[in-house]
Amino acid sequence: MVRDFGVAKSPKDIAFYAGLLFTSFSVCQTLMVMHWGRLSDRIGRRPVIMIGLVGNLVSSVLLGTSKSFKAAILARSFNGLMAGNVVVVKSMVAEISDSTNRPRMMAMIPLMWNLGSVAGSAVGGLFADPANQYPRWFGNSVIFKEYPYLLPCLIGCSVTTFGLIVGLFKLEETLVFKKDVETPATSASSTEPTTPASPASSPAPAPAPATALVSASASSLTLSTENTPLLDSRPQQRGVRELLTPTVIRVMTTNVFVCVSSSMGEQAYPIFAATNTNDGGLGLSTRDIGISLAIASVAVIYLQLVTYPRLERKYGV
Repeated sequence: MVRDFGVAKSPKDIAFYAGLLFTSFSVCQTLMVMHWGRLSDRIGRRPVIMIGLVGNLVSSVLLGTSKSFKAAILARSFNGLMAGNVVVVKSMVAEISDSTNRPRMMAMIPLMWNLGSVAGSAVGGLFADPANQYPRWFGNSVIFKEYPYLLPCLIGCSVTTFGLIVGLFKLEETLVFKKDVETPATSASSTEPTTPASPASSPAPAPAPATALVSASASSLTLSTENTPLLDSRPQQRGVRELLTPTVIRVMTTNVFVCVSSSMGEQAYPIFAATNTNDGGLGLSTRDIGISLAIASVAVIYLQLVTYPRLERKYGV
């Protein structure tokens, strides 16, 4: 795509502009990830995820119909802005799991991410420029001649559309807000009939034991706060400095190195494979790159589902 835009003056410059295209997504996603998380605390997890899916659908179409490098940068940037809700998915998994299954459920998130990344790259390589790759099926298609990279984007849109349908009918909200709860003491005091007793006939009250005094105090506290919710209806927001504990900083630092190494491999290989052999690359065609990435996706599934669980059971997380 970058090569067809004609923005690179030489084949060696393609890697630089492709890196800018990848970076625009990551930067915009980083800028919005905290805001999406806070918004999900206010309106719920489900609406934020649905908004992100709609944004991904729109940005994919924009990228597939881009005819210039600037248009592609805008499409990828918009995709990054709407993809910041990936952190909300982790929150949902944490809220629907417990200590018995949370590690396994959390492990499914990177599995799906890695599988989607590799499979998406394979789809892009196999179905890009279909009018020339598959002239028998798409040779007479005017739209795919005009937009050679639209077909893989539409395939991605079909997956997003499926996710939207599942989200509309099957995805339930996991963020529970505490509502006003009527206490039993309040109900009893409001329903129990009170009959006035005459001072002459009523015996003198006996000294109340300590437990009764405590119960009376609790009842009075309950009565005085019967119109207030048991907990705040909205979770209390904490500042970034409060969240950055030493443990969190260590985990985030480790995650940064893991993400950097993973991103370098994912983004560098297609560029290296497409580069001409005279410039130190493999000189593979777009179709061959897609086939190699499809093979890699099979390896990712095996490593995540077979190798990683065995290592976890033997050495721990």
